[in-house]
Parts: sequence; structure tokens; C-alpha cells
Amino acid sequence: MFRYILFVGSIFLLFGCGQESTIKELKLAHGLDVTHPVHKGIVDFARRVEEKSGGNLTVRIYPNGQLGNERECLELLQIGSVAITKVSAAVMENFVPSYRVLGLPYLFRDGDHLFDVLEGPIGEDLLEQGGRFRLRGLCFYDAGSRSFYTKDVPVNSPEDLDGLKLRVMKSNTAVNMVTALGGSPTPISFGELYTALQQGVVDGAENNPPSFYSARHYEVCKYYSLDEHTMVPDVLLISTEWWDRLSEEEKTWVTEAARESVSYQRQVWAESVQESLKKVQEAGVEIIYPDKEKFSREVMSIHESYRDQPELYKMITDIKKTGL
Repeated sequence: MFRYILFVGSIFLLFGCGQESTIKELKLAHGLDVTHPVHKGIVDFARRVEEKSGGNLTVRIYPNGQLGNERECLELLQIGSVAITKVSAAVMENFVPSYRVLGLPYLFRDGDHLFDVLEGPIGEDLLEQGGRFRLRGLCFYDAGSRSFYTKDVPVNSPEDLDGLKLRVMKSNTAVNMVTALGGSPTPISFGELYTALQQGVVDGAENNPPSFYSARHYEVCKYYSLDEHTMVPDVLLISTEWWDRLSEEEKTWVTEAARESVSYQRQVWAESVQESLKKVQEAGVEIIYPDKEKFSREVMSIHESYRDQPELYKMITDIKKTGL
């Protein structure tokens, strides 16, 4: 009897191992809270991958910076320790220089203009350029417009930023923009920002409404000035090491799932912006609608500073012409 049980058990284990070996799991790490609309877009992407593959390809999500901040996640991608991540295009400029153009202030007229660019030849080219750095782009997600929020001083004009220590992403473009507006840019990782605001390390920061709300920065900063200086998208990326392990069919599943998740994510994003602004107002935050032209005039010189870099300046010019 014991030999029979051992035999059956061995067959079961062998069969079970054979079944498991057909399933590939892709680890996806990012730094956002699970309530964030970009996370919801990522969940939709993972669902679509599983559906298209019949469960043979799955995406396991690690949110909330469990595996590191954005830069650390990109480095994990490059060595293949993580398969997929989501980062801001501003952080990507430290790996793929041409991404810096997407962080230029007042480059995009509105959200439609932004996605006309991202879903056209310019966006496709940017996604492909990351491959040279082991970071293959899958799609762009909507991350809305970034605006300033502060603890003690309302921002109605660029002059109100004079001398303020403002958290920015680790992006030279963001640093140059805040400097041009008179502020003192201070790069800090997003996960450390709440404490930095509490302790007075910085006087404020800049981000979109859903991030301002989901990170609970409204508990510390009571002024939110919607100058909407940049529209920096998020990027979903896959490690080329993992990409090369996938079959052609699996690559199709992943690519289609990513592109199809964009529409859902943009819808969730639009809803979240309105809900986030409502919630922070209810929490006592003063929403300010400044004259954007005053801010725009102060930073246009940053666009012109690219004239001595012909490829990037052409990209800027082409972006401005898109949709006209």
C-alpha cells in the first residue's frame, strides 16, 4: 500500500510540476498606492495579460515601493530582477536622454495634444529608444498636469516661489524649471516626501491631484496652485532580458494588453482628478487658479536652450506642430 501511495504521489507531483512550468510569472513593481488611478491601469493590464494568455502568463504586482523607488526599480529591470515597472518619464531622462523633452514646462496644449504625440511616431520612437538601455517601453499612461502645493504660502504668481524649497523628481529638467521660476529645487524620492514636508526639509512640492491626494500630502500642505506647468506621462516598461525570454505569441499578449489598458487608465484618471480635488478641498486645502501665462513666460527660455541640440530641438518643434 505504501508503495502504491508513493507511486501515485510521485505521478501527482510530476504532473503538477509539469503544469506549473507552463506558467510564466512577470514581477511588476512600482511606487504608487493601490488607490492611485495609474495602479488601477496596471491592474487592468495584468488582467488583460492573464485573459489573453489563458492564464499561462501572469503579472504579479508589487505596489507601494515594496521593491524600491522608481530609480531602483529601473535598475532592477536592467539586471532582470524585476520584469516590468512603471515610472515617470521625468525619471526616464536619467536613463534615456531624449525623454527629457517630455518634462519641458508648457510644451503640451492639453491632454488631447499630449496623447496625439504619445500615440504617434514620436511616442513610438521614445518607447523603442529605451531598448538600448535594457528598458523596452510598452505604453504611456496619463499622469495629468503637475502643479505646486505649499505648506504656508499660497502661490498666485512666480514671485511667490522665490526662496521656497520645493521637492522635485530627480530630473534635471524639473530642477531647471523650478530654478527658472525662482524656487529652490530639492530632489527627494516620492516615498520620503511626506516626512520631508512634515519636518520642514522642503516648503512644498509639485504633482498631479491624484498623487497629492493619495499620498495624503494635503494633510501638511494647505495650498494647491493649479498652474499646470508640466504634463509628464508615466511609462510602463519591460526588461529586455525578460522580453527576450518571451515567445512571439507572449510578446503579442503583453503588447496588446498594455496598449488596451491605456483607454481604461485615462478614463479612471479623469474621474480621479475631479474626485481628488473635491476631497482635498473638503480637507481644508485652498485651490488656487493662477494666471498660467505668468508662469509660462518665465520658463520659455528652457525650450530655446535646446537649440544647440538639433535632434532634441527638432522633437520639441515637431511636438508643438502635432495636431495643428
